[in-house]
Amino acid sequence: MIGVFFFLVAIGFIGGLVYLLVVHREVPGAMEQRLGVLEALPADVGKWRDDEDSEEGKAAAARGLKRETRLFHDPNAGGFLGGGKLLRQVRYRNRATNEIVKVEPDEPVKRKRVRA
Repeated sequence: MIGVFFFLVAIGFIGGLVYLLVVHREVPGAMEQRLGVLEALPADVGKWRDDEDSEEGKAAAARGLKRETRLFHDPNAGGFLGGGKLLRQVRYRNRATNEIVKVEPDEPVKRKRVRA
């Protein structure tokens, strides 16, 4: 008898999760109302900037390289919660030839959710 009770509770729990997933995914504004909206993107998204002030930039300058960083917004990557991903990209250029010598892996940047 107890096994039947736990089975029914598990079925109810799974049904509730499926309902929440469908509602948050398909009802416009439901997710924003409950979780808030993502903070606005920075104004310099997509623009490469010379990084001469950080420790890594100074170390690169000592090796004859120029370190450049940018924030990149990928709107198609975001998973279930949507909103896209904000990534920090870093590349190193040779100061003499301006050729890209090295590229670091993309680093995700956390965006906060702001309640309206």
